Amino acid sequence: MWSWKPSSAFKPTMIRRPPTVICYICGREYGTKSIAIHEPQCLKKWHNENNLLPKELRRSEPKKPEVRTITAKGFYDLDALNEAAWTSALSQLVPCNICGRTFLPDRLIVHQRSCKPKAAK
Repeated sequence: MWSWKPSSAFKPTMIRRPPTVICYICGREYGTKSIAIHEPQCLKKWHNENNLLPKELRRSEPKKPEVRTITAKGFYDLDALNEAAWTSALSQLVPCNICGRTFLPDRLIVHQRSCKPKAAK
């Protein structure tokens, strides 16, 4: 005879994402192994793009945040590291002097071509 099994027999398994690290320069997520490859390339790209900007939009080089939070097991606290990296990436954004929205400097130039002050009522 056929018997029906309760739904507990068909538990969906949770798929855990591998841990990721946020790049302090661009704000994108990378695996814990590939971040070491990405960061030097990202910094080189940042320098190339920064040198092409007008002098008034050039920024100082982003500094890698130092997070000294180590867990009881001797690992870095990825949440604290990612929070510091995300804050660093956000600090790279420049506000538009017309509307106040923030952009990467190369995108701000494009935005300012079409950004117009609001007409007074």
